[in-house]
Amino acid sequence: MSAPGYPGGPHQPPYPMTQPGGHSVAPYPSAPGYGNPHQAPPPGFMDYNSGPPPVMYQPSQVGPGPVPGPQYGGPPGGISPAPVGVPAAVAVGVPPGLEYLTQIDQILIHQKIELLEAFIGFETNNQYEIKNSLGQKIYKAKEKNDCCTRNCCGSLRSFDMKIKDNMDREVIRLIRPFRCVSCWCPCCLQEMEVQAPPGTTVGYVKQDWHPFVPKFSIQGPNKETVMKLEGPCFACNCCGDVNFELKSKDGDTPIGRISKQWSGLLKEVFTDTDNFGIQFPMDMDVKMKAVLMGACFLIDFMFFEKVGEANQRSTVFS
Repeated sequence: MSAPGYPGGPHQPPYPMTQPGGHSVAPYPSAPGYGNPHQAPPPGFMDYNSGPPPVMYQPSQVGPGPVPGPQYGGPPGGISPAPVGVPAAVAVGVPPGLEYLTQIDQILIHQKIELLEAFIGFETNNQYEIKNSLGQKIYKAKEKNDCCTRNCCGSLRSFDMKIKDNMDREVIRLIRPFRCVSCWCPCCLQEMEVQAPPGTTVGYVKQDWHPFVPKFSIQGPNKETVMKLEGPCFACNCCGDVNFELKSKDGDTPIGRISKQWSGLLKEVFTDTDNFGIQFPMDMDVKMKAVLMGACFLIDFMFFEKVGEANQRSTVFS
């Protein structure tokens, strides 16, 4: 006795059976919902094409044509960038362009070397590359002010800094007014406003008065203190990193860190190009991550910016 559905004798047609019209189909009946685009799938069937993917990738500039993948045997790739024009899932309450910050807990900031500034000492606008932990560029930042302000006011100069993504869209704007930096003038200390997107204030970085230690308050849009930032008494990276500890509002619980990283003897002596690392919790509000980026740039200008023959500041006294 033959199995159900299969040919039972030598005179039956071979599998698959030919139907009227010349179409060959399997002798098994089709399950309801499969193969019919106008019919809903049965219960328990997972549709892998429904809805956008939940993971958002870092923005990246992709040229025309297909993107070549990694070759066999080559080095493994990092995070795959999303092509331009592909819509990504938008998180609620996240400023546009900052979606990628929700996936990372570390940022690297590298200041670009300016040849004109290195050779003749003429101060130019600072430029930075902002990268993830894999070294992939996710943003770029450039200072904007005039030549007179840069070369006359030095590291105390006011500026606007535009932070753009890899598609050249401005996603963050930093505004630093001209302020005093010495602890002898507690009424006019350093401050920076952070906007994301430009025109919408998400927070402030404000220097707190202290006679010995550089301290800052990380504030929200209404200037309410959210976190504290505290540096060493002597902020000088002599063959080592300089760490500014990020703490909770009460100043007791460590949360993260902003580190000025040692770049090597030649770079530290002959240029003012700096490397920074920012560490924060993965689930931190993405707006506060943007404010911490502003705090990093403010620290760079206050303690590690060298203009002409002027020495870098290392304490709150100078």
